[in-house]
Amino acid sequence: MTSRLLVGPFNRVEGDLEVSLDIADGRVTSAHVNATMYRGFEQILQGKAPHDALVYVPRICGICSVSQSVAAARALADLGGITPPPNGQHATNLILATENLADHLTHFYLFFMPDFTRPVYAARPWHAEAVRRFAPDRGEQVRAATAARQRWFTLLGTLGGKWPHTQSVEPGGSTRPIDAAERVRLLAKLREFRAFLERHLIGDGLERFTALDSEDALWAWQARDPLGSDLRFFLTLVQDLSLQTLGPGPGRYLSFGAYPQSDGGHALVPGLWRGDAQRLDAVDVCTITEDATCAWLAQARKPLHPMYGLTRPEPDKAGAYTWNKAPRLGGEVVETGAIARQLASGHPLLRDAVARHGGTVFTRVLARVLELARVLPMMEAWLQAIRPTEAFCVPANLPNDGCGVGLSEAARGALGHWLVVRGGRLANYQIVAPTSWNFSPRDAQGTPGALEQALVDAPVREGEKTPVAVQHIVRSFDPCMVCTVH
Repeated sequence: MTSRLLVGPFNRVEGDLEVSLDIADGRVTSAHVNATMYRGFEQILQGKAPHDALVYVPRICGICSVSQSVAAARALADLGGITPPPNGQHATNLILATENLADHLTHFYLFFMPDFTRPVYAARPWHAEAVRRFAPDRGEQVRAATAARQRWFTLLGTLGGKWPHTQSVEPGGSTRPIDAAERVRLLAKLREFRAFLERHLIGDGLERFTALDSEDALWAWQARDPLGSDLRFFLTLVQDLSLQTLGPGPGRYLSFGAYPQSDGGHALVPGLWRGDAQRLDAVDVCTITEDATCAWLAQARKPLHPMYGLTRPEPDKAGAYTWNKAPRLGGEVVETGAIARQLASGHPLLRDAVARHGGTVFTRVLARVLELARVLPMMEAWLQAIRPTEAFCVPANLPNDGCGVGLSEAARGALGHWLVVRGGRLANYQIVAPTSWNFSPRDAQGTPGALEQALVDAPVREGEKTPVAVQHIVRSFDPCMVCTVH
């Protein structure tokens, strides 16, 4: 017998989310993901001066506002044919990485790990330790991570003037130059954060951890001190609860490439990793479309590329169940996030773990911790590469007519802004956010999105109204619903 369960609104996610589950024999058989709130930024931007986008789009979100700023700045740079100087590139990467790493830290300590303190796990031998470390607001490690996060964000006072809604990111670079004395102070803050990660989260040197080249090497590393660090504690839970089998996604992983370099490449390269073929394909952004079949939005005759996209509310639309469109890459459902970046950039530990288990709760969380450990040393190198006497920003002269695309990687994955300018005003502005990809509804062919697929076969215990397994799967994607319904 099949029953239906509505789960939501979810706590500890950014924005409003509901999930409708069909359940039979204690397992989810089908899921429909509903982004419940419409906001309308794409309509607000129409008719505005192009440069005004840099004021509006950071307000889409209060925890990943820099990501929106960077994507908008890149779209405007593409419109105007502008190339930031090396200092501007380094400064922008530092600003974005500061926010992304803060989001990873927040996800692990404040959003994801507190679920293991729930009474449903009270009989587990590790439960008391989970409560001690991760109880919301009062857990020892939650409090330590919150304090570390606060100190970490002081970087953005120097790099960008403020956070959130930092306004120093421009098409031509960063308007906030960094002098030699500030660089020394920033390096000290990076090393303080490194010390927190090495002592509390990872329990080892960052470089020793990132040198692990297989899942076997990871488990051997963990076995030396199973409860010694917060990551090792998580790995203990993975083994006890079989989190490596929970929440398998579509098996295709999209990254636009993270942290562009002055030589034209990326610190974390772009690509579409195909898990079944163990192959990295180039990303053809011309094949991106948005299907509004199941969204409370007007539907064109066929799915549209974002450059020609349409965002017009239709709240009484028959058959719709969300405000989120269904993005597709070449017609395919993809997953995005740190897991995609680490797979595309070829990290052997992630490639081995995903080859064995796919994209699951275990591999998504592991990818985010791995990214914390990999990107912090990159930030140290970018700071060292800054030349304080050289330019950080060049003038941005924008044409009265044209189009531009800005691709970036937010903490949660691939983010794209597409804009069209006519007569010096924005004629169209379309955004495809990471959670738009991951929490996509069904398309015209009835194909579920990444989370909808991942929730199928999740266990539901007798009497559960908010199934803990569903909570783990949803939070492993770390949704940002306010970006989704921009």
